[in-house]
Amino acid sequence: MNQDAAHLFPFRISAIVAATRGNVIGKDNVMPWHLPADLKYFKQTTWGKPLIMGRKTFESMGGKALPGRPHIVITRQMQWSAPDVEVVHNLSDAFRAAAKYQTSEVFVTGGADIFQQAWAYLQRIYLTRIHADIEGNRYFPHIDPHEWQLIREQYHEADEKNPYAMSFQVWERKR
Repeated sequence: MNQDAAHLFPFRISAIVAATRGNVIGKDNVMPWHLPADLKYFKQTTWGKPLIMGRKTFESMGGKALPGRPHIVITRQMQWSAPDVEVVHNLSDAFRAAAKYQTSEVFVTGGADIFQQAWAYLQRIYLTRIHADIEGNRYFPHIDPHEWQLIREQYHEADEKNPYAMSFQVWERKR
């Protein structure tokens, strides 16, 4: 399946991710920050739409499905299962599983390996850019401004609940 094949599906394929200035998205299968404003943005943006993620990402969320969104988990472990989750074994099957939800958009939520696999199919990226340098060992791919256009950005100051400033950005793939 290539980028053109992504347009065969009746929905937009988007990624949603929080990443530091250095594109860190995690450390040892956890997000090394707690930003309630980003969690609220994630919930508002993804509500009612299917989430596609890897097994480790799902397990890092406590191994429970978030309310209000179908979960499609990709794993190589053939016997793995979890309540309220549809299990698939590759990205193509995940997109096919998402098609049955009759939605306008599907969200790839990570982790790093799943983002790499989905990169060629992504049409939009919802990026929370954390304005900090935080140590980590899992990274989001570089967004090349020759391939992607920033279409929306909203800045959020650090405050008593959010220790880092952040920008909610939406990038669209150039055609």
